[in-house]
Amino acid sequence: MKTSDLMEPAGPKKAAASPESTARVPTRSAPAVVMPVGADASRGSPATPPPERDLEPASVIDTSKMNREQREALELTEAARATTNYRSFAGDLFMGRFALDHVYPFPMQPPLDIEAGRPFLTELARVLKEEVDPDQIDADGEVPDKVINRLAQMGAFGIKVPKEYGGLGLSQVNYSRAAMLLGSVDANLTALLSAHQSIGVPQPVKLFGTEEQKKKYLPRVARGEISAFALTEATVGSDPAKMATRAEPTADGRHFIINGEKLWCTNGTRAGVIVVMARTPDKVSASGQAKSQITAFIVEMNTPGVEVVSRCHFMGLRALYNGVIRFTNVKVTREAIVGGEGRGLKVALTTLNTGRLTIPAACVGLMKRCLGYAREWAASRVQWGAPVGRHAAIADKIARIAANTFACEAMALLTSALVDRDKADIRLEAAMAKMWGTEAAWRAVDETMQIRGGRGYETAQSLKSRGEEPVPIERMMRDARINLIFEGSSEIMRLFLAREALDPHLKVAGAALDSRLPAGKRLGAAAKAFRFYVTWYPGLLLPLDWLGALSWSKRPRGGVPAELTPAFKPALAYVAKTSRRLARALFHAMAKHGPKLERQQLTLGRIVDIGTELFAISAAALYADAWVKRHDPQHPRAELEQLVQCFFADARSRIAASFAGLTHNNDARNYKLTQSLLDGKHPYLRTGIVE
Repeated sequence: MKTSDLMEPAGPKKAAASPESTARVPTRSAPAVVMPVGADASRGSPATPPPERDLEPASVIDTSKMNREQREALELTEAARATTNYRSFAGDLFMGRFALDHVYPFPMQPPLDIEAGRPFLTELARVLKEEVDPDQIDADGEVPDKVINRLAQMGAFGIKVPKEYGGLGLSQVNYSRAAMLLGSVDANLTALLSAHQSIGVPQPVKLFGTEEQKKKYLPRVARGEISAFALTEATVGSDPAKMATRAEPTADGRHFIINGEKLWCTNGTRAGVIVVMARTPDKVSASGQAKSQITAFIVEMNTPGVEVVSRCHFMGLRALYNGVIRFTNVKVTREAIVGGEGRGLKVALTTLNTGRLTIPAACVGLMKRCLGYAREWAASRVQWGAPVGRHAAIADKIARIAANTFACEAMALLTSALVDRDKADIRLEAAMAKMWGTEAAWRAVDETMQIRGGRGYETAQSLKSRGEEPVPIERMMRDARINLIFEGSSEIMRLFLAREALDPHLKVAGAALDSRLPAGKRLGAAAKAFRFYVTWYPGLLLPLDWLGALSWSKRPRGGVPAELTPAFKPALAYVAKTSRRLARALFHAMAKHGPKLERQQLTLGRIVDIGTELFAISAAALYADAWVKRHDPQHPRAELEQLVQCFFADARSRIAASFAGLTHNNDARNYKLTQSLLDGKHPYLRTGIVE
């Protein structure tokens, strides 16, 4: 877990009920990933038109019909959103564009970068195999000091810290490969190192710190001084506007006094320095409107007033150094601010975009370990006259684990390679890799336990005591479950991705529906939107090979490269075709629900799932194509084709189910049933048990 980890769900809106409104679920780190995609015009009363100088709103979303809390939360998160002109491959899929220019050919790791990371990765693999006992760490609930010191000695706490500041200066791809190694052995060590350098002090300071901050803190954390990130609070789940921790400036303006309490701060009980998010005084605009500000501070844990209140314990990750930290009149200098006053949420979200990649990379390691255990057992365990792997029910499970493992690795490495490119916007790809990878990893460990039966459910210690191989599936399952929650839960990731998928449409048509703008500007925006959609939408209905002849088409041409390995062309042709169907489905949902689309969370979730599966298919096919062209003996062409074809067929089935669910579902009935349960109805479902 990195930082603010297991956030409590925010409560549901108090506005009119919607069949798909749900409470916003826990996210691990930045609560600001939940951003409504429109305002419900039925809520509230008309707002007073702003002065002329404020007529151009900062956000493309109309907040005038929202209540104060909704508006404040939205404005905070919208202000923290990254803005870039970079065309994301994954983002383009939601607009019906199949543009491979950023991802083809697959950006395989350059030989020089491989050699740069080889010594560290080789040593890390050796240390994990020979000096780490994950079952003992789980039993003791502690990582031995000798292991932490050994990792620090080899530079594992400063993998991406530049060499000039005492780190290894390795690439994101090498960092992800390290996460794969860690994920295959022990989730506690993965969390310790990930929380420290993905969103702890190293990454925010590297991205946003001043030169003085870099010189002061980066050498310390690279040498092994543990760091953490404090964001979550008891009443703050996915809603940053509710943050209660405050940092008030002193009279001379040179210091801030921090008061508050942070929950689920991973590494907090052992950290020497942490990044703390706190409210600072509101910023007042020229029109007199006050806007909330959240600021990031670097805080030394030995500062008077900093108190570790308790250490938290969980179902898995039993050696996680996660705790509650209280700040009582903690005095810090203005120089402790990271990224500037009021830009704390920007720091958190930007850091998370890259930091989030640690989890799918670690999931690859976990899935490969599961595949190994499942394969060995299925080949050696004989039932009904044959190894269980010869039985179709078990064989199907193993095939899915293998295909999904390959796809997850492709997504993680593709996105990591994009990070190593300057100016790459990987928000959607990283969120997709995290969401898809954690869900695939959970299915893998669940199916591995099913394949091993009672020996999967039995602890490794018990197996060992009986003289059997201590296969730790039970521990792996306990540790893996949290991946679907922290660093942005699956539900939060779907809402985040939905917001990003809708962004092009909001930029085209949002102003036409924005009641903050005068009628003239709204009319002009409507005309502009009409001109866009009257050409864009028909382009989604025409065959791909016709589009090049239509100069008025807003859709850029996009096809399957002629030089692609023939076996992978059907998969990419399917992605190109289905992305257009996806774009139409999103547009139809907008037309049907209008500003209320934000509350159709299950509909948006299905649309996001389709886009994510298309990204996964693309990554797997392009990754396999790159290996074929390298003629690597460990990646035979026939085996790569087998993996991709298996994954492609499964993904197509999931996509078909999601499309079907857009029009045929039980969402409204399920929602009504839940509301009746919350109202105290169905009392018979509460009887016959021991209360």
